Amino acid sequence: MANRWRSAGGSLRAVLQNPSSRQQAPFQSFSALYHTIQAIPRECTGNRVSVKDRAQGRIPAVVFSQELNPSTTTVPLQIRAGSGSSDLLESGNVLPIKIHRDEESGKILNLVFVWADEGSQLKVDVPVVFKGEDVCPGLKKGGHLNKIRTILKYLCPAEHIPPKIEVDVSKLDIGDRVFIPDVEVHPSMKLLSKNETMPICKIVATKLENPESAGV
Repeated sequence: MANRWRSAGGSLRAVLQNPSSRQQAPFQSFSALYHTIQAIPRECTGNRVSVKDRAQGRIPAVVFSQELNPSTTTVPLQIRAGSGSSDLLESGNVLPIKIHRDEESGKILNLVFVWADEGSQLKVDVPVVFKGEDVCPGLKKGGHLNKIRTILKYLCPAEHIPPKIEVDVSKLDIGDRVFIPDVEVHPSMKLLSKNETMPICKIVATKLENPESAGV
């Protein structure tokens, strides 16, 4: 795979081809809307060029080679020589970093990605999701799930980036906690989040608003 686009100043400015008007969902839905994102390089940049691209049904985008803490949904990207061209200049997987929408219409105005080919090491923020709340003993007793960490930062190979980290709370009672070492991840993932002694979550007792009514 040629890397001429990736080495040019550390970033590639491109426009995505034929964006769907249904793209109002976050990045996690991209893989459902596209099998592969199609793009063409931009020779010129600036507000006027971006406005022209959007008027033609395209979305201005930037693809970086730096490790910029992207999210965790991998999307295939193909860069063509021009609109409707079959000449493939570059292809690979990318991770989204930022999405810019119009505040009123919600339409996507700009996209920023980072290359995420197999073997590349990336710093990623992985979302933490909690499961088993419906059967959690501590919650059934009236406790509250205190979600202390909702994101964990890792350095890991692009091919092993998880879309999420699941924390099972189905057996937690009031006072129980879950710490980072309690969560299983791929051995190639290196934790970057600080303070491992801080729990991911804990079940806390719900405080009574009127302590005098506790015995009623």
